[in-house]
Amino acid sequence: MTVPIAQIETKVASILVFTVLLCVSAFAQSPQKPEQLAQASSDAWLTIVDSGKYANSWDETAQSFKAAVTKEQWQTALDTNRAPQGKVLSRKLKSAIYTKNPPSAPEGEYVVIQYDTDFEHKPGAVETVVPNLEKDGKWRVSGYFIK
Repeated sequence: MTVPIAQIETKVASILVFTVLLCVSAFAQSPQKPEQLAQASSDAWLTIVDSGKYANSWDETAQSFKAAVTKEQWQTALDTNRAPQGKVLSRKLKSAIYTKNPPSAPEGEYVVIQYDTDFEHKPGAVETVVPNLEKDGKWRVSGYFIK
């Protein structure tokens, strides 16, 4: 049985295209940097806080945070300090800095993320969110501050 050369060339071309697509796909899916992963976690957590679900935001914090602050203390702190700021009008990433073992924190990997945020009653604020990488491989918030 003879196979026409055109058919062989078509199959080889198809294999080459498939191989190139695999390579491009692998390159496009390169691992994200810690800053990107931590920011995604921070953004999701801030969505919970922005919606006023303060108890739920505590549920999504790092174990070190939960060990230092009870759920009730956290709700009271946000009711006192965050709620009066009003709705978020805008939030823009200012910086995200990866660090290992910062002073006054448990040993680990952290990203200090700052946002320029305009609240309804506090324009020009700076929010700082500090996620850390936990043993299960997930980034969870271990600190939150508004200036």
